[in-house]
Amino acid sequence: MQKGRKRNIFVAATYAATLLLGLILGQNYSDQQGFNTGGSLVPIGLSDNSYKIQQVVDLISNRYVDSINMDSVQNGAINHIISHLDPYSTFLTPNESQTQTEVLEGTFEGIGMEYFNLNDTLLVVGVITNGPADKGGFKVGDRILKIGKRDIAGHSVSKEEVEKLMRGKRGSTVQMIIERDSAVMSTPLKAVRDQINVSSLDVAYLIKPTIGFIRIRRFSLKTAEEFKNAIIDLKKQGAKSLILDLRDNGGGYFHIAIKMASEFFPDQRLMVYTEGAHEARQDYLSEGKGSYDHGRLVVLVNERTASASEVVSGAVQDWDRGTIIGRRTYGKATVQELFDFSDGSTINLSIARYYTPLGRSIQRKYSPNWSIMNDYVSMYSGLWSLDTTYAHAQAYQTKLGKKLYSGGGIVPDIIIPVDSNEVSLLYKDLVQSSLIEQFVYSRFTKKLPAYSIENFLQGYNLPRTEYNSFIKFLTDRGWNISPGKQRDLHDLIQSDIEALLGRYYFGREAYFKVKNRYDAFIESALAQLGVVNNNS
Repeated sequence: MQKGRKRNIFVAATYAATLLLGLILGQNYSDQQGFNTGGSLVPIGLSDNSYKIQQVVDLISNRYVDSINMDSVQNGAINHIISHLDPYSTFLTPNESQTQTEVLEGTFEGIGMEYFNLNDTLLVVGVITNGPADKGGFKVGDRILKIGKRDIAGHSVSKEEVEKLMRGKRGSTVQMIIERDSAVMSTPLKAVRDQINVSSLDVAYLIKPTIGFIRIRRFSLKTAEEFKNAIIDLKKQGAKSLILDLRDNGGGYFHIAIKMASEFFPDQRLMVYTEGAHEARQDYLSEGKGSYDHGRLVVLVNERTASASEVVSGAVQDWDRGTIIGRRTYGKATVQELFDFSDGSTINLSIARYYTPLGRSIQRKYSPNWSIMNDYVSMYSGLWSLDTTYAHAQAYQTKLGKKLYSGGGIVPDIIIPVDSNEVSLLYKDLVQSSLIEQFVYSRFTKKLPAYSIENFLQGYNLPRTEYNSFIKFLTDRGWNISPGKQRDLHDLIQSDIEALLGRYYFGREAYFKVKNRYDAFIESALAQLGVVNNNS
């Protein structure tokens, strides 16, 4: 998404949005009442275009049979029109717009606490260091019984209500009754809400003595700055090669992705260019003198790598700067701009397409009748077959002779096959049910371990007896999994359980460090960099 300029188009967009609904209502009214079509309704469709939309708005407001909420009508009409453009243009209500802004900017006003609803009790599973909750004395493992005057434990409280109770204006105070070590604390804990900054970097560390690893969740306002600082720190620790993990990164701010990609190049060169029906071609160049302008580079991608992440991957691939490893990316090559309404709602409108330095468009095909569900299902369908998608695609060639193609996402230089167990409906249902988390948090959270994260990463493996206990846990809840499926899913579920334990015991970064121990993408990246993964 390109933050760029913001325009107030409240009046124009309202008129355009109500046009379709107004004409439909007017036509139905005329047909049903048998009015003379030479009356006031016909000139609306035939008279000067500069007036007809306003006439429709006035007509509905002044003459419609019932009193209606025009804001609701206008929002519905706008949403209807936008939904028929492309999969990426969207209309957001004020609340949705605020949430999007918080996600992209990586900031919100709250107390810096993560929790999980375990049997109608909120279990604290993460506390941001030096955040309001941390300063207020909250700890991982605390069970929240009451927030303010609202009883939580033993009550069915929605996520939205909890969020409303937790969050609030900066400087305001939230008070909670806590159970710790199976005893209710006599004094409530308090936290003063503040601005919370959430890093877009999931983890940055030396995965091997000379190889740095950075995983980026999305491209928010501070991503380029955070990435540069992480690179400098890793180089001080001895990193000479880098694995950049962009898997599951759905994009974010377009200009931030370009700024981050600049870190890989020593001079100014084309990173991407954009062009649209109403947008002249605009070239975006690297800034020059990047903090990692030499050294071996591997970029990890998958079918959920999209948009701004594909901009970075495309620049690296087109300039032969590094090796792309993984699975074909999503294929979103449109740029959205934010247009604000006066009521706080927003339109994210696709204004241009972007093209990689070689001129490739990696936009996948979509039909006017697209749907989110079909979009998701197609990730794992024949759409991702190289032969079918690129049979007639235009080919491009890099300076080193590598042949690349346009359309349908970015094809990695080294492809990691899809794990059929990972994409199975059974495993997806398990993940969505949150039963793995319920098992971990109900069984392993009585007390924190005495050993260090290093010992955990090097020496902890889930005992087979615990895996069997998990299968029984599922059986008791009506899940019947065949012995064959138990064997097939063992490695995936073991990895998930160990990663959740690492996160609970040692923080968010530990989750990804644990997951990386037995990751096929990581193994391939290390092999590309000439290192054998001893954990495999």
